[in-house]
Amino acid sequence: MIARCVIFDVGRVLFDWDLRYLFAKLIADQDELEWFVTHVVTPQWHFQHDAGRPLAEMLPELKAEFPDHAPLIDVYAARFNETIPGPMPGSLELVERLDAARVPLFAITNFGHEFWEGFRPTQPIFDRFQGIIVSGTEKLMKPDPAIYRLAIERFGIDPAGALFIDDVAANVAGAESVGIAGHRFVDAETLARDLVAQGYLSAA
Repeated sequence: MIARCVIFDVGRVLFDWDLRYLFAKLIADQDELEWFVTHVVTPQWHFQHDAGRPLAEMLPELKAEFPDHAPLIDVYAARFNETIPGPMPGSLELVERLDAARVPLFAITNFGHEFWEGFRPTQPIFDRFQGIIVSGTEKLMKPDPAIYRLAIERFGIDPAGALFIDDVAANVAGAESVGIAGHRFVDAETLARDLVAQGYLSAA
């Protein structure tokens, strides 16, 4: 059993994410852009893919509802990686420090299976992780306690020695409900202080 480890969320903890990063390249008018990401390709609609629904079902439905926007809906599927502009400041450096300190690393991410298959190979930082639970693959989503239990069982994690990091309070609470300590991510500097305070890292 792994006595001590750190478990990361991916979106907005390790990597920034927003649908606007992609669609701002395609919709010049700010008001039109906001309407599109709050009425057509919305986070709530996108989260169906995180939950395990295939794009082959989602896209035709949405294009039938918004036929005038069909080309932009296709772009969402074809260029999803452009919704992820890069890492959150300082976060990947913390992963590297933890790995250098031989702290076992894991991740639990709400991420569509097909999109993860396209994103994971572009980011060698994930080679440092011993295991990653992807919601769209497992058809389980945070904050359902079952997804944290799956990580505990699959990877042999002792929850009493684990720290879970997420930017969403409900997801942190989900981890805490199964005995994993939680950190609500605000920025890498605050996280670094907490990792030092809890003994995962030595002071830089």
